[in-house]
Amino acid sequence: MVYGICVRIGRLAAVSIFLLNSGCASLMSSAASGFADNLSAAVLNQNDPETVRDGAPAYLLLLDSFLEGSPDDPALNAAAANLYATYGAVFAEDPERARRLTERARRYSSKAMCVKYKPSCDWVGMPFDEYSATLDGLGEKHADFVYAHGVASLTYIRAHSDDYVALAELPHMEALLTRYLEISDGESDGSVYTFLGILATLRPPALGGEMEKGRAYFERAIEISGGRDLSAKVEFARGYARTLYERELHDTLLQEVMAADAEVPGFTLTNVLAQRDAAELLASADDYF
Repeated sequence: MVYGICVRIGRLAAVSIFLLNSGCASLMSSAASGFADNLSAAVLNQNDPETVRDGAPAYLLLLDSFLEGSPDDPALNAAAANLYATYGAVFAEDPERARRLTERARRYSSKAMCVKYKPSCDWVGMPFDEYSATLDGLGEKHADFVYAHGVASLTYIRAHSDDYVALAELPHMEALLTRYLEISDGESDGSVYTFLGILATLRPPALGGEMEKGRAYFERAIEISGGRDLSAKVEFARGYARTLYERELHDTLLQEVMAADAEVPGFTLTNVLAQRDAAELLASADDYF
């Protein structure tokens, strides 16, 4: 379970948490908003992940500078959470650095949620039943902040996967993302379904894994993107087909990923990373199966 959360959530985070930067930037100045819009588009359409890795720290510092002047701005906090979570989950090779960066992401996303939705201020350490009850008050106006907090929290858990207190929050995040689907306008639903598929298939059936539920989530994610987001197929193969030893499905999904054109507007970075993962999974398939 720990290995699964480290690999799978970290890779998927690369692009999905950039999707809301444009919306969260809407409360900034027009210049900052335009910059965030353009940066998000550039990142999503970048076919060289190393360029993103090398260039993102400058934007991290820029967002920090914005927050020095407006520390309680929920949009700025959410935008900072998005980028810190991406960088910490995908590009920080040193585990201790990844922990620091994702802690900062989680802090920013928690602040954004607390400003926008007061019951969330008490979420840390709250028992699941009480936490779940607070989700009923979330509405469409909270959707961007819910998404940012959910994914930042998953990357935080990923970086702290040796901490069982952190891992105990996984059901809370599943509930939060499920609530997001109920209140969102559908813009980022594909990636959320993939996240939910990962969570449903982290454990084998004997240990509580919900494999068919996970399959339905992955298939819905593929349907929403029209197959353009290759990460959904990779996670489908990794989480469902490998766990159930379905070699034919596993290889078919990954071969489709390798044969696809990675350069799709809005998905290029995700797809390049997905093809790297697909190649590794195919190379290890004979030993695994």
